[in-house]
Amino acid sequence: MRFTRITVNPKKMGGVPCIRELRIPVATVVGMFAEGMRDSEILEALPDLQTEDIREALHYAAQAMRERELPLLSA
Repeated sequence: MRFTRITVNPKKMGGVPCIRELRIPVATVVGMFAEGMRDSEILEALPDLQTEDIREALHYAAQAMRERELPLLSA
């Protein structure tokens, strides 16, 4: 998948992936979704976003997880 709404600029936000050159990190959007916020609530909290931004942030996070393994504690 090609990401057209995710940007990385070393001069903005320390180079973390953001939505469309806005100072809204992908991690912020994904975190809001993970906390149970609906799209409409996220869009209300971050009015510069569009529904497509949320979808692409989630796809980006999923792809990032496929490419990297995070350490987890054994149960």
